Amino acid sequence: MGFFSKLFGKKETPKEFTEEEWNTYYDDKQKGLENVLGKMHDMVGHAIIPFEVGGTLDMYYFINGIPGTGFATMELIKPDGSGPIPNKLGTYELVSFTKEAYDSSSADTPFNRIQGRLNGILTAIANYASQAKLQPKETAELPGEEGQPNYCLLFDDYKPNEQEFKIGDRTHGLLLVMEIFKDEMDFAMENGSAKLIEKLKAKGHYPYSDLNRASVLK
Repeated sequence: MGFFSKLFGKKETPKEFTEEEWNTYYDDKQKGLENVLGKMHDMVGHAIIPFEVGGTLDMYYFINGIPGTGFATMELIKPDGSGPIPNKLGTYELVSFTKEAYDSSSADTPFNRIQGRLNGILTAIANYASQAKLQPKETAELPGEEGQPNYCLLFDDYKPNEQEFKIGDRTHGLLLVMEIFKDEMDFAMENGSAKLIEKLKAKGHYPYSDLNRASVLK
């Protein structure tokens, strides 16, 4: 899909919102996320350089929903409802999951390794989503770090128990970004992502991005 060749093109000047608008919208968005993902953790993984000026996304943690830790973005949808190029869900935020328990330390732990990996992936997808329409059930491949394999990704509409993501009275979407194996991505491209998701769910791997497992095709 040529993600990184398009990430740094000219962007439109963002609309300005008041501090009060941002604060009210933040509270409404948090409530909307918690309705789907469970209560948000008090700690936030703030980026050193803000996303809006070319840095990475802040990471928001959810440990009271499904087992493990959920990560959500809160910087894509603006107070007027604009955001990524709308897909079938409308505008959306991104979510990813790990089976690892939340870890607040700065040590080199499995949680912190996958958190850093997913932060890079979500940031790249967020940048690309402002220039291209990304749909649930699509797959994508991102360049890996130097000398490392590419990241293979699966997108899906994350709506557990058909619980909609609403900010105030507006309905938006949560786009799941799930890292998978290369052979799983190839299978999805040939047979449809729905069939891959069935296999991932049957093995207990959906919606998690942990790759310390065997491919469901092995």
